[in-house]
Amino acid sequence: MAGLARRTAAAAARPGGGRVRALRRPAALLAAALLATVAPGGCGLVSGSAMTDNVKPGPAAGYPDRPLTGAQLTVTSKEFTEQIVLGQIMGIVFEAAGAKVIDKTSIQGSIGAREAVKSGTADAAYEYTGTGWITYLGHTKPVVDPHEQWKVVRDEDRKNGIVWLPASTLNNTYALALNTANQKRLGVRDLSDVAALSKKNPGAVTMCVENEFATRNDGLPGMARAYGMQVPSSNVRKMTGGVVYTETKNGTCALGEVFTTDGRIKAMNLHVLADDKHFFPNYNVAPEINAKALKKYPAIAEVLAPVTKALNNTVAQELNRKVDVEGQDPHDVAKNWLLKEGFIKEG
Repeated sequence: MAGLARRTAAAAARPGGGRVRALRRPAALLAAALLATVAPGGCGLVSGSAMTDNVKPGPAAGYPDRPLTGAQLTVTSKEFTEQIVLGQIMGIVFEAAGAKVIDKTSIQGSIGAREAVKSGTADAAYEYTGTGWITYLGHTKPVVDPHEQWKVVRDEDRKNGIVWLPASTLNNTYALALNTANQKRLGVRDLSDVAALSKKNPGAVTMCVENEFATRNDGLPGMARAYGMQVPSSNVRKMTGGVVYTETKNGTCALGEVFTTDGRIKAMNLHVLADDKHFFPNYNVAPEINAKALKKYPAIAEVLAPVTKALNNTVAQELNRKVDVEGQDPHDVAKNWLLKEGFIKEG
């Protein structure tokens, strides 16, 4: 998908939201989502356009030549903002390294993009380690250490013909946030502080959350049990994701559920509380590559390594903000960041 279609998809989906909802859907719904993705006339797997940027490796790329010359590579992504931007970053980097790139980003749901890479319909995507471990590999208990989480996903997914290259520190997971006035008033810095406050003064802990977060064991109920929070149900207001950010900014609720790489966190000057007991799973971004494609073009790993290393939550928040708050095109946002960081230069 290109241009207007990319912008429409980005505007319609909040960062992280499409991933997290798809991540935890029942298997039947995931299968239905996959069928919808590959249906004739749909977007994603059955369509794609060539990327046409005139770019070459920049000084920060780490390689002087164009090691992917002669390669034709297809990149994919899910349909929410962060994923689309990451897909564009990957495609432009491949272009700079000499490859011809087909853009099949913005596939609906996690399973569609995953199956594209697994089947070879696409060659590569940026994916989340938590998604790989829980959704694709079927585990229920996350691994606390981010690097160990990546390693177990990498090792187990080899049997599926997929290679996970080293992960970034970009971790798009759940969090609670609050505005500056409420942080000063309540004096909380992490979720243990919130738990202590809930016991001392339950009325002070009010939350704005999405309906799904309010009922899931990996959401509010599980978090409350893990930290010993005592939050009366009357203190929890349920609403859509976009409204959560607005109400948290306005102080309607003391705390709001957010995703850690959402561009609205910085734009609305919200403060994210530390998950000091590491309750929420790690969703670090890493390149997910079709094994046959990597064997044919091993330079893929070299080309992506410095770019992946540069990705973190601060970078993601800024890139997401440019799309969701400023309305910029995801492809332009990706290209401008790569130019600024020196990974590419105009050809």
